[in-house]
Amino acid sequence: SDSGITGECKTGKSLIRTFIATDNCGNTTTATQKLTIKDSEPPVIANIPSDVTIECDQVLPTNKPTATDKCDANVDITESKTETPGNCADSKVVIRVFTATDDCGNTSTATQRVTVKDTKAPVLAGCPANVTVECDAIPVPGTPSATDNCDVQVNITFNEVKTPGNCPDSYTLTRVWTATDNCNNSSTCSQVITVKDTKAPIFVKVPANVTIDCDGPLPNDKAEATDN
Repeated sequence: SDSGITGECKTGKSLIRTFIATDNCGNTTTATQKLTIKDSEPPVIANIPSDVTIECDQVLPTNKPTATDKCDANVDITESKTETPGNCADSKVVIRVFTATDDCGNTSTATQRVTVKDTKAPVLAGCPANVTVECDAIPVPGTPSATDNCDVQVNITFNEVKTPGNCPDSYTLTRVWTATDNCNNSSTCSQVITVKDTKAPIFVKVPANVTIDCDGPLPNDKAEATDN
């Protein structure tokens, strides 16, 4: 006859087997055997998610592996994460650790490495168009804006280069705006301002006509003029 004794876990127990020997006259003797049933093998993890590289604005993967066990028909799988910063603010490495545990506490683990990168440059908007202006009507620098897939506060710098033209008041201004995100991805936009001087000066004072004697001194009054 067998009698079961509950063990330390669902699939581990002790079984007592009792043997009874009886002769023709009813004399008996007994002996016992103890069978210890254990589960010492961990679950086997399969279908482990492959290592992946994603952009910083993508959602972390949520797929999980599966696990089988020789005794436990429904193995529990838990997940934990560890993060290691990358070489910039929006770059990191996430290690997903999967732990499969059977009814007797045997465990096995598997990992997935998720590399998070930022490879997309910011997008500039509102850059001024190229214009041709008079030398007295140069516009103030514009203020473009920038958006990025991950960086919520993109840094924008401004630079202006002056290229001489064919006279002192004729030249070209090249204005360049550069947007740079947290991972040094950058984009630029530019405006070319062609500066010209096509307006003639305006006299504001001209000496009046005069009549003088031939032996009189010539007048030395000068004219005055303004220019744009």
